[in-house]
Amino acid sequence: MTIRELGHLVLADGAVFEGEVAGFLRDEPATGEVVFNTSMTGYQEILTDPSYAGQIVVFTTAHLGNYGTSPVDDESSKVWCRGTVLGDLADRPSNFRSTRGLPQFAMDEQLPILASVDTRRLTRHLREHGALPGAFGPQPIEVLLEAAKREVGTDNMDLASVVSTKTAYELDGGPFRIVVLDFGVKTTMLRQLQDLGHLIVVPASTSAEEIRSLSPDGLFLSNGPGDPAALTTPVDTVGSLLGELPIFGICLGHQLLSRVLGATTYKLPFGHHGGNHPVVDLSTGHVEITSQNHNYAVDDGSMGRALVTHRNLNDGVVEGVAAEALRAFSVQYHPEAGPGPHDARYLFDRFSNLLNGANHA
Repeated sequence: MTIRELGHLVLADGAVFEGEVAGFLRDEPATGEVVFNTSMTGYQEILTDPSYAGQIVVFTTAHLGNYGTSPVDDESSKVWCRGTVLGDLADRPSNFRSTRGLPQFAMDEQLPILASVDTRRLTRHLREHGALPGAFGPQPIEVLLEAAKREVGTDNMDLASVVSTKTAYELDGGPFRIVVLDFGVKTTMLRQLQDLGHLIVVPASTSAEEIRSLSPDGLFLSNGPGDPAALTTPVDTVGSLLGELPIFGICLGHQLLSRVLGATTYKLPFGHHGGNHPVVDLSTGHVEITSQNHNYAVDDGSMGRALVTHRNLNDGVVEGVAAEALRAFSVQYHPEAGPGPHDARYLFDRFSNLLNGANHA
């Protein structure tokens, strides 16, 4: 067993949680908005998900690292979260796919870890008080508290521009041409879309005119981090294209499409992060278990031109909207499910049907 240095996580409200510093050690504390994820597996996909930019991820599962890491499980080119907090950290993985253990992955990817934490107590605190800024490391508790208080969180933050691709790139695929507006798109999402079409992935700042010049058959709005209310330029862009092209949005893309359709968004107390959220499709009554990762949601009382199509059975949050006449729809959860169940992958077929209709109009 590796001997680790004593450390602490301190939240901005003064709550202190003891642990052991592991992974990459910086001179300064790791800081960010602290959220918890209830997934039992898929830690590598979660750590490399750009939607976690600006956040410290707490895993509620008892131990992490037992099956190591593999390059094929990366959801982006790097770790985007500010750090991770967990219970037991496995030093030696046991899996034929593994190329690096989680501790080595953390060192290579410069990921700070605080292990051996009472994550049950921490999660209960976050459930009661909401997501909070925090800081962890080996520094004195008073230093960590000051760092936590300086952390600004994700409110009013345009983090999508930070994680988005800086230059456009293309991926070969099916028969259609699909422009992907990248707010932090995941690799698994791109793989699903490649079954439908040739992808042109463009930066979040791309204008409507630039998108039109690419002659797309459809527009995809990706997941991403931060506050959707801060992304006024992409909302204007999508608004200009609404009705011209079939549009499919996921997560942040769902929130942006909803804002285009007249809805408003708000911040959830501690968000939805995990692979076990039940969602009902209101048109069929079918319940699917979904993968989720979002801090913000669409206000149920401000739908504008949008029709609510899906709803979370845990807390009633809007999980999907559609504007059928405008050939646009979106979901708050992750139908590509990396990680998570595949119940909702039929939504890519729904987008394919829209693309077929547009192609033969």
